[in-house]
Amino acid sequence: MLGIFKEKLVNPPEELNSPASLDSPIRSKLPNEILQEFISYNPSNTFSMSFGNDALLAFSPSNKPSIHQGFCVLDDICCMFLGSLNNLSMLIKQYGLSKGTNEAMFIIEAYRTLRDRGPYPADQVLKELEGSFGFVIYDNKNGNVFTALGSNGHVGLFWGIAADGSVVISENLEIIKTSCAKSFAPFPTGCMFHSGQGLMSYEHPTRKMKAMPRVDSEGVMCGSNFLVDSQSRKEMMPRVGSEANWAAWGSQA
Repeated sequence: MLGIFKEKLVNPPEELNSPASLDSPIRSKLPNEILQEFISYNPSNTFSMSFGNDALLAFSPSNKPSIHQGFCVLDDICCMFLGSLNNLSMLIKQYGLSKGTNEAMFIIEAYRTLRDRGPYPADQVLKELEGSFGFVIYDNKNGNVFTALGSNGHVGLFWGIAADGSVVISENLEIIKTSCAKSFAPFPTGCMFHSGQGLMSYEHPTRKMKAMPRVDSEGVMCGSNFLVDSQSRKEMMPRVGSEANWAAWGSQA
């Protein structure tokens, strides 16, 4: 899967953009170039969607049969999902959804329900997901991007900065490497990123994130790794009311 989002939609950590990209023999690419390379991996079984100049999504079945993938669009909300939820049946009953609901559909329904109607913290929603998962949501109605990755490390995502400053997200490390020069890093496990709220740990929502310098095999600085700072605490919004839940996130363009 591949998601590319313009700067005006997202506010990634500054440390993701490495100055070493300017001197790298690998040139970072523009969104259309990245898309064409992604398609070249599986040209007969890849589809893409563009949303003006703001966002671009592309999806292709994984070359790893052991990793389940899903793509779904409902009411102008797109979800690309990796992995599986062990408690999907329970979640379907909890949310009152049909038995045929798959993981990608569930993530959209949970996001939409909480965005529109529920005063419920996003980190608590993610803590209820059992299994190996990573997903990218693009809410075209409100222009929001929401990404999360499970904590067990069985599914991986990577993100980086394209030539025009767009944020690129994919599980395909080679795509990220060739697209973002040195400005890329693994997406941190147990964390979530929202275009309006930034990066945070859903496992430890009261802790701040810190950037750790990362070097490649040649000793060149790359985009930083992001870890939970166990020594810090951050001021939290109230756990009730619209400012603490997905509804507030959904209303921010």
